[in-house]
Amino acid sequence: MIHAIRGTYDVLPSEIGIWHAVEDRLRQTFHRYGFGEIRTPIFEATDLFVRGVGEETDIVSKEMYTFTDRDETKSLTLRPEGTAPVMRAYIEHQLVNEARLLKLYYIAPMFRRERPQKGRYRQHVQAGAEVLSSTDNPGIEAEVLEMLTDFLNGIGIPDLEVNINSVGDRQCRPAYVQLLKTAIAARAERLCEDCRRRGERNPLRLFDCKVPSCQPVIAELPTITEHLCEGCRQHFDQFKSYLAARGIPFRLNPRLVRGLDYYTRTTFEITSGRLGSQNTVAGGGRYDGLSEELDGPPTKGFGFGMGLERLILSIPDTSKIIPDYAPEYFIAPLGDEAFNRATLLARKLRTTGKRVYLDFDARSLKSQMRLADKLQAKSVIIIGEEELKSGILVVRDMATKEQRNIREEEL
Repeated sequence: MIHAIRGTYDVLPSEIGIWHAVEDRLRQTFHRYGFGEIRTPIFEATDLFVRGVGEETDIVSKEMYTFTDRDETKSLTLRPEGTAPVMRAYIEHQLVNEARLLKLYYIAPMFRRERPQKGRYRQHVQAGAEVLSSTDNPGIEAEVLEMLTDFLNGIGIPDLEVNINSVGDRQCRPAYVQLLKTAIAARAERLCEDCRRRGERNPLRLFDCKVPSCQPVIAELPTITEHLCEGCRQHFDQFKSYLAARGIPFRLNPRLVRGLDYYTRTTFEITSGRLGSQNTVAGGGRYDGLSEELDGPPTKGFGFGMGLERLILSIPDTSKIIPDYAPEYFIAPLGDEAFNRATLLARKLRTTGKRVYLDFDARSLKSQMRLADKLQAKSVIIIGEEELKSGILVVRDMATKEQRNIREEEL
């Protein structure tokens, strides 16, 4: 037997309801805040992620699915994250000319060769949003956090915590990075091999390390929050004041840098106590300068990504939001002539928008009733010889077990 590839999964019909519910709620939320959907290809030129995400990030250095095209002229990569492809489309189609402030969202599969674990897969679905504009107004960031927390609270995610930080910009970060390199070099013998390498080439990545023995060393390192320039400090203070004005509680986490090189100034993560140690539900930040890095026009950007598998695992009671897909009518025909009538009746009911299940197996009435019960049908329409003669159908309410007679046209 051939099995699904490790790190992938199937969503079966019995499980799809919660996916539809979450995706529908997401789309409603995005549209309420003025976002439009964008769909980019599943694979892109590898260089897009090397330049956009950063060569020293774990995504690029360890996790991407990269292959050479059939004509061996180009290196391609399955999309590991959503921001760089959206920015590529923004540049390629000159969307800067459409609006001074452009809001885009996506719900799409991503591919990363990580170690599979609960809620984390090598092919996973990510919802994300990007705000691209000519302004870096921190009100944009606060509005996105407002949208996210309202959505997460609305679907019942418990124990939410908003963690925020500023990672500075091109004015203040270089001096801080040099300071960080010196501090790391003085402690190199106490760090893991990956951290020693990061300390030399991309020291901010050190804060992403999950190795337990490195954590006491990381706790000793200077934080970017203590070394922000005046512009970044004012921006961050204003962002915090906007969150407070909206009644959004937050925690300052000076070691939160996120795992992508394109972030500047504000970064954030939203966690849920329901997920244990791997508790991040959503995360993102500001990425001013990414457009220019990809040869695009000067553009300010802010966005986030959110894995739907982990999000769904965080919902304590999915029954409250799952749509009802059970048949409104199960038609139980008895005999060939009744079956012929039933097919026409099913069509009429479906044209009025009803969900109808028709049995094709010529079962006994008792067997059909058991099937209707299994499918959680609301009502069963029984068509037998008597019903064909009289034109009056028997409709059984499956909840109350009551039966009533009704003419087909009245139904």
